[in-house]
Amino acid sequence: MFHVKICGVTTADDARLAVEAGADAVGLNFVPGSPRHLGLAAASAVRAAVPKGAVVVGVFAGATWEEIRRVAEAVGLDAIQLHGLLGAGSDDSIPGSAPVDPPELCRAVAPLPVIRAVRLEAPPPGGDPLVAARAWIEAASRLGHAPVMAIVDATVSRETNAGRLGGTGAVVDWEMLARARPLPVPTALAGGLTPDNVAAAIAASGAGAVDTASGVESSPGRKDPARVRAFVAGARAALGLS
Repeated sequence: MFHVKICGVTTADDARLAVEAGADAVGLNFVPGSPRHLGLAAASAVRAAVPKGAVVVGVFAGATWEEIRRVAEAVGLDAIQLHGLLGAGSDDSIPGSAPVDPPELCRAVAPLPVIRAVRLEAPPPGGDPLVAARAWIEAASRLGHAPVMAIVDATVSRETNAGRLGGTGAVVDWEMLARARPLPVPTALAGGLTPDNVAAAIAASGAGAVDTASGVESSPGRKDPARVRAFVAGARAALGLS
């Protein structure tokens, strides 16, 4: 789906900057409470500025399939990223907790491809830190619509506010990810990636793609041109793309 994604893009200039720097995907945030949240008009303006060939991903958490499809059609999204916590079904949300995105959403938003944000769990010795992610992907597969990609992001608690599910700068345990059995879909790494650590993160984790938001910003939702260019160049070199 992508090799290098710049997420939380909020302006047309930043969208052009990311793609011209060499990113092949940009993310638009539709999660209420996020400092990078976009309304339909602003998102449509950003989408119109994305150069041809780049993938435009809409990021959602806890939204209904009807809302996701409405936004996707209005803005012209190429793919959907589900960033809520992993859930086994649509009835497992807990009032006051972080939003949950069940595997049924993959089928409900088809034919739009789904990218699933997942998180490492602290397993018992010899256990699988991606057991919940694996179960979610398998459940979606049984329903006939598996996600096309997974993004391993920083761990959060069930009490985390929806707007703090990503873009916080928290870092994933790269070595734990490297030791885990690979997921059955292409996997990207997110969580605290910056121009200074992206090459080391790729080397340590074995990730085949990367995603960043806060790591290339001058302030929440505002990308720093020098950091964007440095991040993309470092990521592409580490991935063997340039």
